[in-house]
Amino acid sequence: MKKSDAIKIVEILKETYPEAGCSLDFNTPFEIVVAVMLSAQCTDERVNQVTPALFARCKTIKDFAEIDIKKLEGLIHSCGFYKNKAKNIKLCAKQVLENFNGVVPQNMEDLQSLAGVGRKSANVIMLEAFGNAQGIAVDTHVKRISNLIGLSKQSDPIKVEQDLLKIYPKKYYTDINHLFIWHGRNICVARNPKCEICPINMYCEHYNIKK
Repeated sequence: MKKSDAIKIVEILKETYPEAGCSLDFNTPFEIVVAVMLSAQCTDERVNQVTPALFARCKTIKDFAEIDIKKLEGLIHSCGFYKNKAKNIKLCAKQVLENFNGVVPQNMEDLQSLAGVGRKSANVIMLEAFGNAQGIAVDTHVKRISNLIGLSKQSDPIKVEQDLLKIYPKKYYTDINHLFIWHGRNICVARNPKCEICPINMYCEHYNIKK
């Protein structure tokens, strides 16, 4: 795909989803760290139902580090994989307190040193907490759309991201992080993508092959 067409895709999606933004509710950098952890294999809608009570109970990073693990598991149970998520949240909080003086680090390398934070999560945290997109967070929506459109043939999210970073200038990272997810939830859905009404179908490899 020509770079000009790839950029046109983003411009069209910006017009289609002018309200596109982060779907997770949070007030502090550590709250988005926690919310992103909870969102693994879980919908953002479910996470947003769980976090009000969790954030009311744990108002500081120290609170997360010291909360009883069983209490934490109970608060996040409905997000799935709650035992592993609870363990990572507590350890992450301790790491921030001990290794970073209680301040969530503002760079990819340090973020990825935290328990439960991989590259995708670090990308989200850098964008949403600090407004400093360093890459493109490749979730299931971004991977699916990138594959269908023809932006990447890779299945590994890290390799998909590498392909996208070769195509798009940095100024588009923020848009892609939000727009592809919104498009994946609304039109380019997993089971039955609504190709006929898709505003970017003229650029889509999958659609044009299917025709």
